[in-house]
Amino acid sequence: MAESYIKQLVDYLKKNLSKGYTLESLKWALINQGYSRSEVSRAIKITNEELAKSAPKLKEKPLIKIEREPILQELEKKEEGFFDKIKLFWKNLKEIFKS
Repeated sequence: MAESYIKQLVDYLKKNLSKGYTLESLKWALINQGYSRSEVSRAIKITNEELAKSAPKLKEKPLIKIEREPILQELEKKEEGFFDKIKLFWKNLKEIFKS
């Protein structure tokens, strides 16, 4: 009886995960509907295990290449100078109040 009850929760989780709901939102939806936290946690654990078994195995690591736009590089350079000016301002302000 208890196993079929957990199985129903697992099926519910799988179905709604496939619809795009997050695991966290489903967890709290079930808890707010009166399911115990331990039952929900157990169902989540089983769901994760079952989904992991059916996930495709990667044969090689994907190559992730990050390219930044030249305009962003220019903006970052400008920001560096801006923050240096702010630091200098605060340093000078401290010196004024020390005297």
